[in-house]
Amino acid sequence: MRRILTLLVVVVVALPALAQQRGDTIAKFGAGKLTIASGSAKHDFNVEIARSQDQHRQGLMWRTKLAPDAGMLFIYESEQPVSMWMSNTLIPLDMLFIAGDGRIVRVAERTVPRSEEIISSGRPVMFVLELNGGTAARLGIKPGDRASSTELRK
Repeated sequence: MRRILTLLVVVVVALPALAQQRGDTIAKFGAGKLTIASGSAKHDFNVEIARSQDQHRQGLMWRTKLAPDAGMLFIYESEQPVSMWMSNTLIPLDMLFIAGDGRIVRVAERTVPRSEEIISSGRPVMFVLELNGGTAARLGIKPGDRASSTELRK
């Protein structure tokens, strides 16, 4: 009986680490909609919402694909300088750094998968939107464009 309990404890403790190493999702994410107004065009995205530190740490790590209209919205409690990286991220991403008023202040295009290079917001922001690499260029999204979502007002 003691061996069974010991084995059970080892499995319960080790499973989350093994799952993350394999790429299984550990953190659960909320879902929402986000629209970017760029000139006269509006672009709609289905986004996963990352609010907690665990969600921020995990982000889109280990994903092998992302739908063309999908992304992840990182939400911070207040405007602050934000730094991201691509370690354990397997697909290229565009990172849109967004101020508290919804204005896009910086676009880091086609970030390199698995890179540990720091990608900085360059100024305080409240949100970061990650999209498939090349999406910003394909849709003409640039600094000064506006993001809107009920998630940006919470």
